[in-house]
Amino acid sequence: MKKIAILGSTGSVGTQALEVISTFKDSFEVEVLTAYNNVQLLIEQAEIFQPNAVVIANEDKFNILSEALKKTPVKVYAGADALEQIVQIESIDIVLAAMVGYSGLIPVINAIKAGKMIALANKETLVVAGEMITGLARERNVSIIPVDSEHSAIFQCLVGEPDAVEKIYLTASGGPFRGKTRQSLQKVTKSEALQHPNWAMGAKITIDSATLMNKGLEAIEAHWLFNLHPDQIEVVIHPQSVLHSMVQFTDGSIKAQMGLPDMKLPILYALTYPDRIKSDFTRFSFTDYPELNFEAPDTDSFPNLFLAYQAMKAGGIMPCVMNASNEIAVEAFLNDRIGFYDISLVIEKTMEKILNVRHPGLADYQNADKEARSFAESLIRF
Repeated sequence: MKKIAILGSTGSVGTQALEVISTFKDSFEVEVLTAYNNVQLLIEQAEIFQPNAVVIANEDKFNILSEALKKTPVKVYAGADALEQIVQIESIDIVLAAMVGYSGLIPVINAIKAGKMIALANKETLVVAGEMITGLARERNVSIIPVDSEHSAIFQCLVGEPDAVEKIYLTASGGPFRGKTRQSLQKVTKSEALQHPNWAMGAKITIDSATLMNKGLEAIEAHWLFNLHPDQIEVVIHPQSVLHSMVQFTDGSIKAQMGLPDMKLPILYALTYPDRIKSDFTRFSFTDYPELNFEAPDTDSFPNLFLAYQAMKAGGIMPCVMNASNEIAVEAFLNDRIGFYDISLVIEKTMEKILNVRHPGLADYQNADKEARSFAESLIRF
């Protein structure tokens, strides 16, 4: 019985992880649940799963949470400090990091320091501070198992032969605007950008998918997860989203991992690794997909992918700067403050403004995140 802490239990990955845990009750037990703001769903989850503890990051919601759970044995905490500390409790076996954005960084650092296995769905943790996170994990002998479908695919393809990699291919659906020209994308709306063709995800990651920034973030994550040079990471558009990613080996052969576009599969794999357990999830049928298509990404129409590669090659704090400005710009787009193409302009100008630090420590990452957010916000005028 593995005891799981889910950071971000009310989000898309968190709720699907709870579905997995519900399906395999003899294998998993929920130990900790956390959310940022969605207190009502957190209450429902706590009542169903009866974890040891819950944390609501928004301290204004503490009284609501505490009152709702006062007749249960569930311990209730609130605030960023509680969120960062809860991952260290002795009873936790696996921390599923499913928070969105930079906010997942410190909890993951603390979980690694406490020796917890990490099931990583929060790609921004490695984007922001990959050098430090991977170094700390090696130092503490902690496994980081990827949950993103693409990185899970690469991880599975590498089992047994991690040292013979020539390159990897990260597949991307292309999002809702695949094939659109730069001119036709000038006036796309928020509602259009939120219509992902294959995956049901949260708003932020859905916009990142529409701009191809999500694939840029995944490229940086793969750089650190698999110790690859940027030139060894290639993005390919695959609109069916059933071939999740591929590894090309030094002899020229290629391994690919396939399956339906269902996040429960990589979640289950991460929670059960190194074992596989039988599931009743819907099976893939080749006859339902008579054609599988592949094409190169259009970085002229979708410049965020190019910017992400620039940040990866620059190294240091630049991926952190890129991530922070992207978070500010996406939030502004979702709040109708800027247009679709303004997202990439904000990121580009912020990357040009902030000076790089080549071998940063935690304070450097924190300062870079703060400075980049402030400058990006100054570029947004209403």
